[in-house]
Amino acid sequence: MIPEAPSGIGQGGRAALTALACAVTSLVIYALFSSGFGRPRPAPVESPVMVGATVAEATLAVVSDDLWLTYLPAGLERSGGGAVEPKGAWARFGSGGRFVEAQVEPAADWAGYARRTALLDARPITVRGRAAVVGRHPDGGRMIVWLERPGTGAWIRVSDSLGGELVAIAASVKSPVGD
Repeated sequence: MIPEAPSGIGQGGRAALTALACAVTSLVIYALFSSGFGRPRPAPVESPVMVGATVAEATLAVVSDDLWLTYLPAGLERSGGGAVEPKGAWARFGSGGRFVEAQVEPAADWAGYARRTALLDARPITVRGRAAVVGRHPDGGRMIVWLERPGTGAWIRVSDSLGGELVAIAASVKSPVGD
């Protein structure tokens, strides 16, 4: 239905108004689509890693053949590590009074594994979508414990000076897909 125009415009005038309305509508639609309004933003790139307000370079720190860290605070070097029998491994990264310890070990189930770790002020959280427990380690520092996959538990312990980095380090853990 064509809207009524002011008297005296005629069909030519109405056609011009219709063309003008179509052009304005097309311009508005083009502006919305070209602006990116409503378009999903790309996921942030994992390297470099954002930590607080600073940017830290990504680091590859191998704990075992099936568990590694992609973020360690700056200045830490590998200072220890070894095998956990029957299948597992541990690694220590440190410098001065600062340290990060990580371990992957056999664990039958989450309830038994969580009970086995005696953390002070323990509270439940999640790490990369998995149930976890975080708290203070009896020998000092902060520790986070979770079941990486059925049959395999993992934990990370940091010195008190790196307590604020614990969750970022745990979130950087990578392991092979397909288990």
